[in-house]
Amino acid sequence: MAENIKRNWTSTDITSQKGRSVVITGTGGIGYETALEMTRAGAEVIMAGRNKDKGEEAIRKIKKINPNGNIRFEKLDLADLASIKVFGERIRSQIKSLDILINNAAVMAPPKRLVTKDGFELQMGTNYFGHFALTAHMLPLLKKGNKPRVITLSSVAHLSGFMNFDDLQAEHNYKPMVTYSQSKLACLMFAFELQRKSDAAGWGISSMSAHPGISRTELIPNGAGKNSASGIIRRLFGPILFQPAAHGAWPSLYAATAENATGGTYYGPSKMNETRGYPKIAKIAPQAMDVEVASKLWEESEKLTNTKFI
Repeated sequence: MAENIKRNWTSTDITSQKGRSVVITGTGGIGYETALEMTRAGAEVIMAGRNKDKGEEAIRKIKKINPNGNIRFEKLDLADLASIKVFGERIRSQIKSLDILINNAAVMAPPKRLVTKDGFELQMGTNYFGHFALTAHMLPLLKKGNKPRVITLSSVAHLSGFMNFDDLQAEHNYKPMVTYSQSKLACLMFAFELQRKSDAAGWGISSMSAHPGISRTELIPNGAGKNSASGIIRRLFGPILFQPAAHGAWPSLYAATAENATGGTYYGPSKMNETRGYPKIAKIAPQAMDVEVASKLWEESEKLTNTKFI
């Protein structure tokens, strides 16, 4: 499978996306770069985020680069199931089908345990449960899409993650990076389980995952211990050590647009332990391949988010 990926693939290799509709979560960093390239390729793009000002500023920047770009901002708070439901209803009333959903937005390692509107731990709630519910609400549109794809972002952090069903919301023992890793493992397992569900039910959806390596985005400097020694070092040396966000978007863009990209696959950067470089098939932790755990996680997620994939 790996040999099918064009060597040194970049966003310049994206084929025309004219006539394709895309929903992308997140308005900065990887989300912004992904939206920019999809707009540039001619897609109809909906950029979804919770901060209206930030979202509209991102749209302005993209339209300055692509004056004829078909892109708009829609309000969506992934940390609020009611907001996700309203977003789903609104988009279903606006468009008849959806070709690409990119579950990109994330929060990373707040020093103290925070919760969403619905009482989920913030990272699990935003990174995973929010996107789980969003995908369920987008499913009727995706089923009508043209060769529809769902790309859910994971992270190299998933390699050290494990699903702790006894303390899924880190109520008893909150460790910022442990919980972040769990949320990103959940995202990867969801991508694989969604592919299995699609195959079984005949939805025709290709579900993939991707990760950006370590990129210069707001996620890292805004994360755990930003005023600690390591946080200060990250802010000072990030521009040298980390790849640009535009490069971090390549694996997502490859998954979303490449003809050779296949469902049930995980893409990431190719160099320096997958921290940077061109897209390739990424390393998957053994625990991410546990079908029984993935099935249990799906059932729990349906219950907790009160959503069904129908």
